[in-house]
Amino acid sequence: MIFKKRKWRLLKITGLRRRWFLNTVAVIGMLGLVAVLVVTTAFSVYYYSAMESDMRYRARSTTEFFADYLNQSYNAYYQSCITYAQTFEDRNNIELQFINTSGRMVASSYGDWVGKPPSTPDITDAVTTRDICVYVGENSQTGERIMAVSSPMIYSNGEVIGVLRFVTSTQIMDRQIAIVAGISLGALSVFILLVILSSNYYIRTILIPLGEIVDKAQMVANGSYGTQIQTQFDDEIGDLARTINEMSLKISENEKIQRDFISSLSHELRTPLTAITGWSETLLDSDVLDHDTRRGVRIIHREADRLTGMVVDLLDFTRLQDGRMTLNVEMVDIRSEFEDTVFMYGSRLAEEGIHLKYLENDQDIPEIPCDPQRLRQVFLNILNNAVKHGGEGKMIDAGIVYKDDSVIVTIRDYGPGIPEDELELVKKKFYKGSSKARGTGIGLAVSDEIVQMHGGELTLENALTGGTLVTIRLPASQ
Repeated sequence: MIFKKRKWRLLKITGLRRRWFLNTVAVIGMLGLVAVLVVTTAFSVYYYSAMESDMRYRARSTTEFFADYLNQSYNAYYQSCITYAQTFEDRNNIELQFINTSGRMVASSYGDWVGKPPSTPDITDAVTTRDICVYVGENSQTGERIMAVSSPMIYSNGEVIGVLRFVTSTQIMDRQIAIVAGISLGALSVFILLVILSSNYYIRTILIPLGEIVDKAQMVANGSYGTQIQTQFDDEIGDLARTINEMSLKISENEKIQRDFISSLSHELRTPLTAITGWSETLLDSDVLDHDTRRGVRIIHREADRLTGMVVDLLDFTRLQDGRMTLNVEMVDIRSEFEDTVFMYGSRLAEEGIHLKYLENDQDIPEIPCDPQRLRQVFLNILNNAVKHGGEGKMIDAGIVYKDDSVIVTIRDYGPGIPEDELELVKKKFYKGSSKARGTGIGLAVSDEIVQMHGGELTLENALTGGTLVTIRLPASQ
């Protein structure tokens, strides 16, 4: 399961992988796209400039060639234009046009012109400026992209009598530019892929051991003290692993010292507490005490009982930590065990003015495999907590039902409840939160461990109308 989680974590673009992707691949991709744009633009400018230069040269040289004909009559001039257009050698690539000043086509290397006369601005500009003008754009007649170069034809008297115009399609050139852009994008894609593949290996050498460190650190955080991380790296990751290993060992040693001290102290306390409890019971059973003394002895007996319960919790806690706690499992009428606990505890609470209400029902609840002594301890711990933290509500509800092959025990008080930010922490050992009630903070942790050993679940939540609701779910069969 841990391997699957780690594998999924490596596949997702999150954490370090996401930062690497954004800071490296994304930046390289953006720079690459800029480079592709620059290369494509450069080739486009080069191709269009080369084509324009060639067309300008053709227009200038042809206009100069026709300079001798411009001294002839208009009819002779126009006839020479038609003859030259018909014999134009490069007609397959470029169209040669002769246009008069009114915009009408006089001659074309493509033959007789039957369409509308061209209306691109280069024609009128050439007539107006008496200089060569260029147009690059869409042919309004065909929708094709073209380049047109118009050169004014000036008669001997200085009058512009027409325009010599070369027109060619830019389709082949645009296709060449698109090929250059495609090749550039392909090269960029291959480069980025190589960067991803090569860098991914490096990232994996970080993420895989880092994932192992995170998993082991989580185990340490969950209480598996002494857990060690195996690493073969002699770098920062190796230093981190060794630091966590050292921390884990020190925590394990401190925990062992703490458990040994608690266990030793608990055993030492049991003897005097047993004597105090026994003698206080003897004194309470006698008739030699006056009212005030009896009241004091009763307080001594109650506090001794409370201390004895704390000592039992501490001993159970150390057994749980060491893995020495075992369950004496047998088939038990869990309803009877719970009811006995509730009725016994209820009579005690009545003296304190707290009403423990048992929510009776006629449901059949089967016997379940469990350790009755341990579960009774759990019930008493939960009831004690309800009194300590919710006793001011003066009422506690307790109930037991059978549902979905599980026995569900609920104990609810009517106190102030638990702050939302503490709900996830109250089951941790030694945690007391903002409560001012006396206690060690381990009773609930021990109860939770016992319920888990039965394959069950203990949950705490705030009731909708106030107070705390504790739910114990125990499987009816194991």
